[in-house]
Amino acid sequence: MRKNFVFSFLTGILALSTSMSAQTFVMVDEDRVSPENEPAPVHPVPSERQLMWNETEFYAFFHYGMNTYTNKEWGNGGEDPNTFAPTKVPNPRQWLTAVKAAGMKGGIAVVKHHDGFCLWPTKTTKHNVTSSSNENAQKTNIPDSFAIAARDLGMKYGFYVSPWDRNSQYWGDGTSNYTNKVFLPQCLELAQFGDDQFEMWFDGATGGEQGYHGGAWESRSISNAQTYYDVPNLRDTVHAISPNCVMWGVGDEARWIGNEQGWAGETNWAMGTGEYGSESGWYWKAGESDAKATSAGWFWHSGETPKTAAQLFKIYLETVGRNATLILNFPPDKSGELPAADVKVLEELGQMMQTRLGTDLALKAKVEASEERTAGATRNYSVGNIIDQNKDTYWATNDGSKTATITLTWDEEQSLHYVTLMEYIRLGQRVKAFTIETSTDGATWKKCSTTTTTIGYKRIIPLGGSTSNYTAVKAKYLRITINDSRACPTLHTVSVF
Repeated sequence: MRKNFVFSFLTGILALSTSMSAQTFVMVDEDRVSPENEPAPVHPVPSERQLMWNETEFYAFFHYGMNTYTNKEWGNGGEDPNTFAPTKVPNPRQWLTAVKAAGMKGGIAVVKHHDGFCLWPTKTTKHNVTSSSNENAQKTNIPDSFAIAARDLGMKYGFYVSPWDRNSQYWGDGTSNYTNKVFLPQCLELAQFGDDQFEMWFDGATGGEQGYHGGAWESRSISNAQTYYDVPNLRDTVHAISPNCVMWGVGDEARWIGNEQGWAGETNWAMGTGEYGSESGWYWKAGESDAKATSAGWFWHSGETPKTAAQLFKIYLETVGRNATLILNFPPDKSGELPAADVKVLEELGQMMQTRLGTDLALKAKVEASEERTAGATRNYSVGNIIDQNKDTYWATNDGSKTATITLTWDEEQSLHYVTLMEYIRLGQRVKAFTIETSTDGATWKKCSTTTTTIGYKRIIPLGGSTSNYTAVKAKYLRITINDSRACPTLHTVSVF
């Protein structure tokens, strides 16, 4: 709708009604080409908070709580608070320091699981740390100490709070008491631990199993989580305090990749559901892949061991490298700290990340494109933008051009392992198919992967053809061919390692 025309029309009606004189209305087309010649968005597009969330990329999950001391994954809500008995004061700073060494940018702490036991002195229930007689439990306030540590370390942070509560007498009782008296106030309390939170994590569990429920010891369930938990009000309430906090799961601002195994589909749209998303999805909901870094469950269990650094790096390539974020779980033990074996493998992973993805060879390459979009008044869409290390500049083709090639050339032959591509997703996800080829002479080309599909926020292509092997390809030339796109393609970064 042309707003200027509508305004002129309404002004004319007002003038007609007051002066009773004849008016002449002229429709004027106010549409103008942007002076910057920016490509039109391809909807849906992400919100600012969703963009910031996506940029976090790789962060930790810390499952800790009552289940750590009962050897369970899902507690029933009837646990004695004294069972929560840390052998030390829980130390979130140690958790975050360890995962930062692996290259993670933040973490999410479980502060209330399905058993309803809260790891902070909440006003909403007595089923919390203050009811334990353990002296270390009495000193525990995970949301507070976690937020302080994250800020000190320059990391992002957020909290997991289970909507399902098997302890509460109100949960699933057929009224709105639980949502109004317990759940929404808990989320409000957590939001007030910091207005800089980047994510609040809600499981979608809707009951169906027996729980304590204030002593009723019965099975309860709900039919519609969105309605029961008053999700629109939840989002508005949290966003009023923490405007950059994405609501995961029940909150519906980011989606579950769907397998808990640490992989996303090679085709992965930031719309739709599951591992692959859908090109025809109506709204932006990028995927988050949650995975266990240890051999047992989400919570710590005696005898568990961490996956190797090589296994975790493979998970990284198959999640972050496939247009998803990765939330990797490292559970603190009964001391409230990460075990030494976990800390060691995190250090090894960080070293591997630096060795394999730390030196960008694209920065010293000559870069050419088959087409560059016509520049605007103050900005251009040159292919050089893909190696200027600025996420706010990008290369694009002209409208109507859905295919293009980008070629990188080095003076000397290079050992190439990975190519990273990043779309300018502020304007929507566009690329539908691309291929990568290498050459030693610029005349004979070898395809390094089968025809590849989506890019999105980030795509990492192993040139050796496998996410399991660190295999190099010798080349002086690398060619990226975009074979199909929803509209003119955009890329803000191309990196080669």
